[in-house]
Amino acid sequence: MANILVIDESQHRAVEICTGLIKAGHQVAAVLPSAFELSERIQEIKPDIILIETESPSRDTLEHIGVMNQTMPRPVVMFSNDGDSETIRSAVKAGVAAYVVDGFEIDRLKPIVDVAIARFEEHQLLKQELAEASRKLSERKTIEKAKGILMKSRGLDEDAAYAALRKLAMERSKSLGEIAANVVDMAQLLL
Repeated sequence: MANILVIDESQHRAVEICTGLIKAGHQVAAVLPSAFELSERIQEIKPDIILIETESPSRDTLEHIGVMNQTMPRPVVMFSNDGDSETIRSAVKAGVAAYVVDGFEIDRLKPIVDVAIARFEEHQLLKQELAEASRKLSERKTIEKAKGILMKSRGLDEDAAYAALRKLAMERSKSLGEIAANVVDMAQLLL
């Protein structure tokens, strides 16, 4: 059972959506008339999913979703009457996991929410993998730079420079990347 935040400027539509969500086995965390201060509201409400019903997503709404996705990402499902491809691209770029054109239908709600959650989880996993790969690449560059410094300053070959970094890392109980960063920092300080 998911805890869902509903955002809809129309109170009548919001009631229909809440009824559909409850029938689909979900819990409605809150209903808001707009995405204004979305990040702050998410901290208070702590929903699992955000469902937005709108005629067309405003630039402000998309900006609030984008900010929220940077600080506290959640799956976002958006029902809209606006099928313009640029609008859809902007919504997806802001972090909307499922953009459904031509309105809300109770029968389709459960599979749409399930797809949005699956897509969101996959996207989060890819972001984590990318961040980890970037971190490793940066660390590798720092290690190579530190090896170069040791090779030049101590007249070591590449294998000996690497062995010296590894030995120091083990002695100090630090990672090879931390030791390499220290070597690079000290070399910059001394030059």
